[in-house]
Amino acid sequence: MGKTYTIILILLITFTIISQDRRHFNRQNINQILIEDYHFSDDKNVDLSGKFIQSIAIDTNNDKSIIALSELTKIDSPNWIVYDNSNSSIPDYARINFLVIDSISNIWVATDKGLIRFDGSNWFIYNTSNSGLPSNLVNSIAIDEYNNKWIGTGSGLAKFDGTNWTVYNTSNSGLPYRFVTSIAIDSSNGEKWIGTLSGGLANFDGTNWTVYNKSNSGLPYNFVASIAIDRSGNKWIGTFTSDGFTAGGLTKFDGTNWTRYTKSNSGLTSDYIQTINADVNGNIWVGCFGLVKFNGYEWTVYNTSNSSLPDNRVWSIGFDNNEDKWVGGYGGLTKFDGTNWTVYQRPSSIDQQSNPFNSIAFDKKGNKWISTVFGQVAVFNEDSVVAAVNNSINLPSDFLLYQNYPNPFNPTTIIKYIIPKTSHVKLIIHNALGEEITTLINKFQNIGSYKINFDGSNYSSGVYFYSLIIDKNIITKKFILLK
Repeated sequence: MGKTYTIILILLITFTIISQDRRHFNRQNINQILIEDYHFSDDKNVDLSGKFIQSIAIDTNNDKSIIALSELTKIDSPNWIVYDNSNSSIPDYARINFLVIDSISNIWVATDKGLIRFDGSNWFIYNTSNSGLPSNLVNSIAIDEYNNKWIGTGSGLAKFDGTNWTVYNTSNSGLPYRFVTSIAIDSSNGEKWIGTLSGGLANFDGTNWTVYNKSNSGLPYNFVASIAIDRSGNKWIGTFTSDGFTAGGLTKFDGTNWTRYTKSNSGLTSDYIQTINADVNGNIWVGCFGLVKFNGYEWTVYNTSNSSLPDNRVWSIGFDNNEDKWVGGYGGLTKFDGTNWTVYQRPSSIDQQSNPFNSIAFDKKGNKWISTVFGQVAVFNEDSVVAAVNNSINLPSDFLLYQNYPNPFNPTTIIKYIIPKTSHVKLIIHNALGEEITTLINKFQNIGSYKINFDGSNYSSGVYFYSLIIDKNIITKKFILLK
């Protein structure tokens, strides 16, 4: 039997929520709401008195909904939530340099006033007064497979494991210069690649340091502004002179050889590289003047003249689980699926002309977390915002199945998954016809993170699928064996 609740807000917005016997939803760290597959019965109704309505999620039948309760949050449109100094702990006049999401869905924001963590409910600020940060100027963050944070600051490199801080500087390590501008981690071996303002590029394997600079390598300049690592382990590097006025284009380092690409010898539209990213297929995507794709042989340029890209000033590039490309900059937020372009209007509280989107990260529910240069963090979902809430509701934890790496592969690849509680776990491989060809796991496993190697030596090239089955839940992903 249904019940009807009508809540009237101060802004004269009236929401009528029709509740039925079963409401379907799932949890993002108990702090985000999304229609999915968990059943919430009427005997667990939430008391709405004295609460603010933060979000409403509606299922595909458009007749069930859930209210997320919390402090009032700034919602510019149904698809956006914006955090700034008025409704969060982001400091006044902060400049945001980077944003990343860790494996347990914390949002980490690098600013010139310290390091910010947002767990979906609470904001925490780490600075030189309350932590081991060597400087409040935080330029970059990278997260390794153990969920350690590697933080580039104006006074060295810091590692934070959640409890302990370790600082590497020019006095106690092989770091060539104290001002760290960029960090990338090689997923194949865990090595850290660290860009500095005028000391070149440093490699740290956990014990040893190796420094590459203009004098001993193919780097054209010692200011390393951006680094990306592709599936083959190649490092792609954007450089400048130390004053930032002269750009060095794009440099590739394969571990032995250095190759420099510039506007004069490649398809780059500018030597000023703003951002670099590598997709799972080995393509390199570069933000300079427009969006440039390089597959190792051919260069493809997307700009305002030949595509729906709204502005040529591209500051950030990210890839979602479908490998759609998300592009941020002065033109707002744009999605490119390889064929079609979709431009999303930015919220009214973010100035399109003076406050570009400078980083994009994706959480486990498909939300896009976007930082702006001048002190704002936005959450976007093209279907509906999956909003953060302060009041915890007792929901089940998620289990996760990651995309295999490498993909495509030949002949081996690694599959990683996380289970939230002791469960019977089955991991199977099946072909494009849906036929099961092998079972990798079929047993009870304890809570934790697991990796398993799949060897495709006995199978022909093609598209395959791997499925993780826990209790009555199943997640399936596609991968490609390419011999």
